[in-house]
Amino acid sequence: MKNNTLFLLSSFTMLAFSACNKTDYLDVSAGDRPPLSANIRFANARIATTGIQFWTFTQKITTDAVLPGKASPYAATTFGNVQINFTEGNGNAYKASRQFGNSATYSASGGPNGPIAGYYHTVFAASAKNDASKDTLLLFYDDLSAPAAGKAKLRFVHLAQGIGNVGLKLKQNSTETVLYTAIPYGSAGGSNLQGGAYDSAPFTSVNAGTISLVVSAGENALPVAIDQQALSNITLDAGKIYTVFIRADNKGVVSAGIFSATAL
Repeated sequence: MKNNTLFLLSSFTMLAFSACNKTDYLDVSAGDRPPLSANIRFANARIATTGIQFWTFTQKITTDAVLPGKASPYAATTFGNVQINFTEGNGNAYKASRQFGNSATYSASGGPNGPIAGYYHTVFAASAKNDASKDTLLLFYDDLSAPAAGKAKLRFVHLAQGIGNVGLKLKQNSTETVLYTAIPYGSAGGSNLQGGAYDSAPFTSVNAGTISLVVSAGENALPVAIDQQALSNITLDAGKIYTVFIRADNKGVVSAGIFSATAL
């Protein structure tokens, strides 16, 4: 009996040792796993002409200053509870800071929705809702899935401080289509997360080709006084993903910007 017990223990030890040294899907060291991170593109929707740099906590993420109306490439960054800041020009003082993912409610300094590991996001620097002299940061979740054949994807973001809800019409090949009727400041057309700070911002599928956009002050209202040239004869390439945004200065003059992304 004693010999049998020793035999069984020895067999079990050899089996355990063999299993520990077997290379399979469970035998992956931490060093072999890619680090988890969120992917964030930073956009400058401010009126000021100076380029800006973006930071997560005290780490600068952008390598080149982001000029007004432009966006940086996506960068792998911290996810979860993240403080995002931006500086102006070569300065080190934060012009605006906001904590994403640190609160159960929305506030001027933070809110519940933060960057998600493995997902793509756009963070805008923009004028505060009711004060062009102050800055804010807004985070949107991006959908980079490919549009259908012959289509492009379009998102419209309202960042024109001092301007109420806006509507959006699309003109293409002599056809006019109402896309949205009441987009509030800080939101994108089709948003399904409200709070004025962090929106899920789905893109609208549109036919590729040349389009024009008309922004109005609410449903059935007159067009917003805007540089319509910036929103006319926009070329949308099939398979590409576009974000259009509007901004306003302290005199209520509205301008627009556009940038694109490639589908994953």
